[in-house]
Amino acid sequence: MLTYNLKGKDIKKKWYLVNAEDKTLGRVASKIAAVLRGKNKATYTPNLDCGDYVIVINAEKIKLTGKKLEDKIYYKHTGYIGGIKETKYKDLIAKKPEFVIQKAIKGMLGKGPLGYKQLSNLKVYAGNEYPHSAQKPEELNI
Repeated sequence: MLTYNLKGKDIKKKWYLVNAEDKTLGRVASKIAAVLRGKNKATYTPNLDCGDYVIVINAEKIKLTGKKLEDKIYYKHTGYIGGIKETKYKDLIAKKPEFVIQKAIKGMLGKGPLGYKQLSNLKVYAGNEYPHSAQKPEELNI
């Protein structure tokens, strides 16, 4: 018996909706990353973008465990000497709640052209509203 290799023309993508309200950030991010990569399908192929589209709503209501609300810090560097900037999770979730989920999922995907393509299939929104109702997304229970 031969192993089946998925072709680009055979890929069928679905749309999923995830409500992140009162869910833990890491657990939600790992499940979404698996769906974006396509690891939930029997036809998973590591070198193709065979994953599905994921819509995340209520990003502002995601939870962290322990004392991470006060202790978690996001770093970025400007490229100049001494240019490291830090932002606390508490401040970032108030300003850009979508960024927190995107950054968590981005760290779980590949670091190349395929990973960036898979990340573009992720849509994150702070509130309940989303403009993708025409795609008829299915509820993804996490």
